[in-house]
Amino acid sequence: MPNKSNNHASLALLQVTEITKKFGDFYANDSINLSIKAGKVHALLGENGAGKSTLVKMMYGALQPSSGSIHWQGKDVSIASPAHARELGIGMVFQHFSLFEALTVAENISLALPVELRQGDLSQRIADLSKDYGLPLNPSALVADLSVGERQRIEIVRCLLQQPKLLIMDEPTAVLTPQEAKALFATLRRLVEEGCAVLYISHRLEEVKQICHDATILRHGKLVAEVDPQKETAATLAQLMVGSSVHQVSRQANDQVGDILLQLCHLNQKASTPFGVDLVDLQLQVKAGEILAVAGVAGNGQGELFAAISGEELSPDQTSIIMFGENCNTLTINQRRCLGAAFVPEERMGHGAVEHLTLTDNILLSRHACNDTNAPLNRGWIGIDRSQLDQLNQTIGLDYDVRKSKEDAVAGSLSGGNLQKFVVGRELNRQPKILVINQPTWGVDAGAAALIRQAVIDLSRQGSAILIISQDLDEIFELADTIAVMSRGQLSPIYPASELSREEIGLMMAGSHEQSTLASGA
Repeated sequence: MPNKSNNHASLALLQVTEITKKFGDFYANDSINLSIKAGKVHALLGENGAGKSTLVKMMYGALQPSSGSIHWQGKDVSIASPAHARELGIGMVFQHFSLFEALTVAENISLALPVELRQGDLSQRIADLSKDYGLPLNPSALVADLSVGERQRIEIVRCLLQQPKLLIMDEPTAVLTPQEAKALFATLRRLVEEGCAVLYISHRLEEVKQICHDATILRHGKLVAEVDPQKETAATLAQLMVGSSVHQVSRQANDQVGDILLQLCHLNQKASTPFGVDLVDLQLQVKAGEILAVAGVAGNGQGELFAAISGEELSPDQTSIIMFGENCNTLTINQRRCLGAAFVPEERMGHGAVEHLTLTDNILLSRHACNDTNAPLNRGWIGIDRSQLDQLNQTIGLDYDVRKSKEDAVAGSLSGGNLQKFVVGRELNRQPKILVINQPTWGVDAGAAALIRQAVIDLSRQGSAILIISQDLDEIFELADTIAVMSRGQLSPIYPASELSREEIGLMMAGSHEQSTLASGA
């Protein structure tokens, strides 16, 4: 366990001096100075592409700096690898967990531990430590049976077993219910009281203000500010991150709701993979001009729901998915697009876009089957209109502030946030009458999130029916007219957004609605 003393809170545990990382001629980090103290939660903030990931990878030994130095407990060190970082006392909990679903909690933890820590009764040590830190785990449970919050506990306990002095956490609350986030904060407060340092990366600025003592802000690879986040507002922190005032999302009252455009009627569908989630008797309606948000912790059937509605997984039931009054169960994703629907998947790389293809080719992938009268791409025997593709790429780039190294860049060269803006912009540019979008702003900075959310609201107010699947309650309350909650493949009744609190949604995300009702609908 971490050192149970907070006498050294004023000392720099880890210090980076003039750290620079170049990739070719590009400076991902340019002469960064940063000091992390024991017994403190230190926020690392910045918009997408600001250089946060590169900096953290150098601290964790996954990358080596081009120049500059790293000092650990006052000594100059070269952190050769993540294993070396863990030996020094640096642990990291990644945003995307690296767990084997077919193995138990104890087996997953054992795989990541050095040989000497696997000795003795590891299961008992896991049970004792997880209980002691308020992170209850059953060492013999299969990972496939656990919630996302429980999976995160595995990653944290795995780090704590190695007695870290510094714990790096990347977007730790992105997949947690409000109740789980509150429990995590209690654990982090205990860790810092015992002398551990925490480097906290998050786009959720209100929680940064709540738990962080210091904040370092990067922009375009350079350090631009070091502040006390508790003396700032979320707006001023966001402004420091992006270099200008962040657009405030404007959401007018929804008094123009029209006909039902998207409807699920008792949708039952078996999962297509062993660790997937079955969909159970789902009912919902989305009307023209309405934004319906489906809340829920990841892994409760949201991916299966998206696949069923988009046509990636065809339903055996002929009448359970209705678009524009037409039964769509047997229609492919392109046929549903041609009806006037558009789909934005959760995984932007590999699902929303092909990494090694250019942006214009990625536009073509989702537009070739249905000729948009405003921008026809397929000109019959003449072939694909590349000039029209180029124009579309320029328009999407300008409208959605997609920052790239060149006009028709390869998708894999864009930062995560810029690729998300491109994928969302590509679909919204079609002005679809139905839009289904999974995790619209997951992992994007405040400026990009505001731009995407405003575009979604504007589309709805022009008469489109929009179904949003999201884990972010801030996003849900900013966008939604109505809300339903998904848990273990079941859907709660649909409520007006004004009638639900965060706590009520959190309880439903944990499954409180499952026994009393199975998708009663609206």
